[in-house]
Amino acid sequence: MTGYSDRINHALAFAAKHHDRQVRKGTRLPYITHPANVAIILTRYDQDDITVVAGILHDVVEDCVTENWTQEMLEERIGEKFGMDVLETVLMVTHRKVDDDGNEMDKEEQSADYLLRLMHANEAARWVCAADKVHNACSILADLRRTVDPESVWGRFAVGKEGTIRWYRDVHDRLQELGFAGHILPELRDVAEALERYSDIGAGQSGG
Repeated sequence: MTGYSDRINHALAFAAKHHDRQVRKGTRLPYITHPANVAIILTRYDQDDITVVAGILHDVVEDCVTENWTQEMLEERIGEKFGMDVLETVLMVTHRKVDDDGNEMDKEEQSADYLLRLMHANEAARWVCAADKVHNACSILADLRRTVDPESVWGRFAVGKEGTIRWYRDVHDRLQELGFAGHILPELRDVAEALERYSDIGAGQSGG
């Protein structure tokens, strides 16, 4: 079982530095709470050091440096520090803003591209993907249960309520389709279904 390691500690410090001024959508929570929770989830499922470190760093490229760092800089600042296997795993679960031809993609196209690229992702990347989605979906569900205004939660997302709920179901179904057998998959299915049920209850209340 993975526990404390110097590389995990270094990864947390590195992620905290790059996410320093970011907060979770619609909250005052420091963004670093998300990758830290992803790491906890991966550790709970006995994932190895490479996978846990990739989980901690999974949003650094996408949210912090994607437009400023070249591939050479990524290899120097992440690959050399944490291992090329970690960098490769992170890049496999990084949403791309442009396609292979350099064309900008909208949100829907980015999501479709992400799901497509899971086909070529390694096992560690699929674990990071699943843990990331479990924590995000659980966070949404917790916020919905605390608020008297569900639309204030759904309004955080560009794709709205239906698109957000569909996204978590789509990721689960894609991982299952690809034969991912991680024990985390039922947890992702359960939280996706919980979001669906919560949405149905909310719709019934608003319609009453």
